Amino acid sequence: MRRRRVTYRPSKAQGAFGVAVGCIFVLIGLFMVIPVFGLFGILWTLVAVGITGMNAYQAFGKNYTGPEITIEEDEEPRRGASSSPAPQTHDHIPSTSLDVKGRLEQLKDMKEAGLLSQEEYDKKRQEILKGL
Repeated sequence: MRRRRVTYRPSKAQGAFGVAVGCIFVLIGLFMVIPVFGLFGILWTLVAVGITGMNAYQAFGKNYTGPEITIEEDEEPRRGASSSPAPQTHDHIPSTSLDVKGRLEQLKDMKEAGLLSQEEYDKKRQEILKGL
């Protein structure tokens, strides 16, 4: 498996939208929230200023590179190698992926383990056999 690091940076339009919405929240904080709620209004406005500033820096800042994302990719198959994927191991086997014989065996194992009553076993066995 090959790892590749990629950085993400918001587009200028996305950043401009974030700055515009942030400015609206700052104005709401200055003219509505501070006069009505006092200390909470100051906190609201400071948070809005911080978010607006971060949006502006992320979208327009020269030194901002964005968060790093690691992408894992499968390697290209080698020449002469089989093109079929390698078998994967699982902790469980979904019953829908088994053939009829496998599903019946799984059902029998569940009954023997005491997970199913005889009635439940018979009913489910009939459902599986009807699917043939």
